Amino acid sequence: MADQAAQQVRSLHSPKEGWIATLRKALAISGPQLAKRAGVTKAAIYQAERNERDGAISLRQMEKLAQALGGKFVYAIIPDGRVDDVIRTQAGRKAEALIRRASSHMALEKQSLPPERTREEIARLTDEILREMPPDFWEGE
Repeated sequence: MADQAAQQVRSLHSPKEGWIATLRKALAISGPQLAKRAGVTKAAIYQAERNERDGAISLRQMEKLAQALGGKFVYAIIPDGRVDDVIRTQAGRKAEALIRRASSHMALEKQSLPPERTREEIARLTDEILREMPPDFWEGE
């Protein structure tokens, strides 16, 4: 489900001047007209447009102004890649940290694993972590 939703919005990018200003201008609605439709002051509209560009606008404000513009506000958090890839990457990080830590202790005793064996152990432990999904899975590596 998350992968499908991400696929739908992955190529979407915010316009340089922001969604509020872009849609307001496309609809030929002035700032004062939008203010009246939204039940706010015209200064609030220009402040909202500035806040949106600066990343300081609230979701509630965006939703209210989207409705006043005859639209619908949506937002998304999309994973980098597929959800399974994000999970596997985290498992790999945890496995590598555990194996590297163990290897450094073994090196002190002159029992460290050769690089190929270390990579095999990381792959094996990654799969084990994926199967078990320990409670500390998302905590530091």
